[in-house]
Amino acid sequence: MILRIENLSFSYDNTPVLSGVSLEVSEGEAVCLLGPNGSGKTTMLDCVLGFHRHFSGSIEVCGKDVLSLSRPEAAKYISYVPQLHTPTFPYTVREVVLMGRTARSGLLGAPGKEDYEASDRAIRKVGIEDFAARPYTELSGGERKLVLLARAFAQSAPLIVLDEPTGSLDFKNELLFLETLTDLILYEGISVLMATHALQHPLYFESEGLKTKAAMLCRNKPVRTGAPGEIITSENLLEIYGVRAAVTETSDSDGKTVKSVTVFGSEDRF
Repeated sequence: MILRIENLSFSYDNTPVLSGVSLEVSEGEAVCLLGPNGSGKTTMLDCVLGFHRHFSGSIEVCGKDVLSLSRPEAAKYISYVPQLHTPTFPYTVREVVLMGRTARSGLLGAPGKEDYEASDRAIRKVGIEDFAARPYTELSGGERKLVLLARAFAQSAPLIVLDEPTGSLDFKNELLFLETLTDLILYEGISVLMATHALQHPLYFESEGLKTKAAMLCRNKPVRTGAPGEIITSENLLEIYGVRAAVTETSDSDGKTVKSVTVFGSEDRF
């Protein structure tokens, strides 16, 4: 098991955000955290990453208690693609991706042959060779997201944690990002824990044949966890989000079943 969360609870001051949450991520699996604003998605990620350390319950990555790991040690097991990343210096794309190797070479250590090979492989794998020499500060939002994904892959950690990675992307770049992430999961055995507001993301992973789970969070309600098609239902969307919606199935030109969500409006409108 790559990640095991058991009975996780966390509060900000005296305000509970997570209560008794359990979740597992296995090798080569994509797990999507869903839920309304304030339901605890980012808080859970911060606990997994060790940013929040005063929680109850347990979190293990590759069998190791995350609270027992130093930041450099944790980086060998978990890489991170943040929701927002503001560039502060015009490093080239290749240099930014190489930074993912810091956990292997050390903060003050010089990159070695293995580090350069890993970063170059990540650049090829994510498909950003055409702008690898450009300054990171000059890239579009979609290009930067791909660079951050390449940096995370170069880190050679078995688990990639992503927080709303496609939130600022247009439709084409969002699809490109998801396709690239799918390839890493399918062909590299990477495991993914991703917080997202897009209900279509876990349905997309499921349609691509990935081992996929959706975990729907909501304050003061039990976490619903299971296959995306079992969790993303009209009944759950009405109860958790307060919206009336329909989940439909269609077939694409190759005969593959694709599920989609159509939202009709908030419960208050009816």
